[in-house]
Amino acid sequence: MPVYTYRCDKCGVQFEKHQSFTDNPLKTCPECKKKALKKVITPTKVIFKGSGFYATDNKSPSGSSSSTKKTETKTEPESKPASTDKSE
Repeated sequence: MPVYTYRCDKCGVQFEKHQSFTDNPLKTCPECKKKALKKVITPTKVIFKGSGFYATDNKSPSGSSSSTKKTETKTEPESKPASTDKSE
């Protein structure tokens, strides 16, 4: 069951309430008894456990290693012409 946070616009009291998805939102403040309650939008808590979802589930070995190989092949041809110039 989700927890909703409510705040009263009249008296400023803020509290949390466990409610079902099908329950109607609360309207009456439990402190001042006025109909001034509004839901407070709070960020969702996300917890990542383990060594990481990308590294273990979705990592493509061809994508990361191909960019490394391209960098290595670019440096090798640059050094080869320099070595051919020295031998001539």
